[in-house]
Amino acid sequence: MTGLNRSSWAVAPLSDTETTPDNDADAPQALPGDGLREGIVDDLRHRIGDALLEFHIVPNDDLFVRVATDSWAETGAALKAAGFSWFSFLSAIDWMPSPYGKGEEDPTVDKEPIDMTIKQGVCGGETRMQVFVRLTDLDRHVGITVKADVPEPVGGAAPVVDSWTGTFAGANWHERECHEMFGIGFNGHPDLRNMYLPGDFEGHPLKKDFPLLARMVKPWPGIVDVEPMPVQDEEEEGGDS
Repeated sequence: MTGLNRSSWAVAPLSDTETTPDNDADAPQALPGDGLREGIVDDLRHRIGDALLEFHIVPNDDLFVRVATDSWAETGAALKAAGFSWFSFLSAIDWMPSPYGKGEEDPTVDKEPIDMTIKQGVCGGETRMQVFVRLTDLDRHVGITVKADVPEPVGGAAPVVDSWTGTFAGANWHERECHEMFGIGFNGHPDLRNMYLPGDFEGHPLKKDFPLLARMVKPWPGIVDVEPMPVQDEEEEGGDS
């Protein structure tokens, strides 16, 4: 999508039911757009062209864009040149529903079959996995979330996108964590060693199909029954009065 997603715009409250169609003065007025974020989208399109695939503006609140995977690193450099100098964080999204259900559900209770249909959110693309990054322009006090599809691995190889470490040094740690937890490689990263898990650990714990065995054998602590507070017998309370 290259046009503004009008469905995300807020609208003014509906007019009173007694308002007549001919009374323009009482007709609901659309709220103004967001010139700042619309300008950012136009500037980014000028810098990366057709690599800007989709955007979503929440007027006067937030901005999301999706870019072509092969322009992922180029987009980071373009946004930095446009004033987005503050790197906040980078991570990934696995849009696939967990085949094991939710961790807070009691594993001893029968559950309905899980719908494994992938339902993507704002600026979700065409793949199960996406990388995303949050940048901020400190001078204009505006942030942007950038997303890109992570291609499905071919022939057993790990999914890979380009590294942002050449543009933002702070991406180093975040890409290492993303690689460890989601199994995504980053071309050009200087050192993708694990930070949390042993080097010979198998699997990636933040992928939805990674089994959390502890939750399969024991309920999440938040749903454990709590013994109720003792309540005095009403007759006993009445006798003491």
